[in-house]
Amino acid sequence: MTDRRAAEPADVIEFIHVRFARGPHVVLDDVRLSIARGEAIALVGRSGAGKSTFLKLINCLLLPDSGVVRVEGRDTRDWDPIELRRQAGYVLQEVGLFPHLTVEGNVSLVPRLAGWSEPRRRERSRELLDLVGLPPREFAARWPRELSGGQRQRVGVARALAVDPPILLMDEPFGALDPMTRLELRAEFQRIRRHLRQTVVIVTHDIAEAFALGDRVGVLDNGRLIACDTPRAIEAASDPRVRQFFSAFPPGLARG
Repeated sequence: MTDRRAAEPADVIEFIHVRFARGPHVVLDDVRLSIARGEAIALVGRSGAGKSTFLKLINCLLLPDSGVVRVEGRDTRDWDPIELRRQAGYVLQEVGLFPHLTVEGNVSLVPRLAGWSEPRRRERSRELLDLVGLPPREFAARWPRELSGGQRQRVGVARALAVDPPILLMDEPFGALDPMTRLELRAEFQRIRRHLRQTVVIVTHDIAEAFALGDRVGVLDNGRLIACDTPRAIEAASDPRVRQFFSAFPPGLARG
């Protein structure tokens, strides 16, 4: 019998000479990047550099004007958009929990849409609440308004993982939280990732967070991916554009 995993492409996500523009404004230009299965890529760059657009091209919220974005070896144009989005959990800064659903209802929403049985949904939601550090006995029946910001963000991560997607997209997921909660959730996310080994693309303005969470750090500048390498290599980069970007931050971040 053929091992299905052996037939899967090694690169889960590929950007091949990708260009995307809004009218006359070029958002991404000639972006080339391959992301391996189980790898975490953290994207940094100034506001407007194209980071969020990069994520939206992966899950088919946007299509490139030229070039190709491949997910699991298939051009995103060839995917059914709903099917593709079920391959990619999405965590936003403003997590957007549904206020009329309990915590368990929010986590089990996508499995319900996917046709899972009620017992299976309940088992999965409770498993995930345990995973993100929210004991289901205490939190499953709560309403979003009864949670702190950090707790809502944990529920958002659990919801994104509900159908065990192979890809996790995170757009400033901890950006609205206070520094201590950010550190706690960063550590929690690292623990979760060691357990699940999803392929992760995370957008952040926090350089320390990028270095802590990314196997590689990509730097976007004026729509171009000017560097993508390990945190240590990025910190030591000689490219003046990369040096200029990091000049505003304290040295030694990659050693943190």
